[in-house]
Amino acid sequence: MTDEHATHVEDLPVHTCWELLRDAGVGRLAVWVEDHPDIFPINFVVDHGTLVFRSAEGTKLAAALADVPVAVEIDGYDASSAQGWSVVLKGRAERIQQIQELTDTLDLPLFPWQSGRKGVFVRVVPGLVTGRRFPVADPGEWRTPVSEARRAPDE
Repeated sequence: MTDEHATHVEDLPVHTCWELLRDAGVGRLAVWVEDHPDIFPINFVVDHGTLVFRSAEGTKLAAALADVPVAVEIDGYDASSAQGWSVVLKGRAERIQQIQELTDTLDLPLFPWQSGRKGVFVRVVPGLVTGRRFPVADPGEWRTPVSEARRAPDE
């Protein structure tokens, strides 16, 4: 990869990051569990400048609600422009408990992929939102003589 490609990385303004987040709906929640980092997939919705997801009791929820910051990463690909993008939100997670807020949250279009009891609603309040957009490299750019030899049919 040449340095020419690195110059095509575009830092995204915060409003563009939020537009991408509104359309995504699936990301990865990074948390600290005991003595190591861990990552969990989440389905989320954007709600008043925050991300909301549902969870069951367990490791993900306990780690998210610990007194340690969390991060959420969401990535996407725009086939029409052959560009990828990545948005990272860093902040704190809090359990939604106030009756009015919980009632409002029940109306959000939040549909976890995995079935089961997910009765806890969590809000990730951002401290920092960053993003970037970049051209996706042609796979041929990464091929080496060794990788080409592996791809050759056996004779």
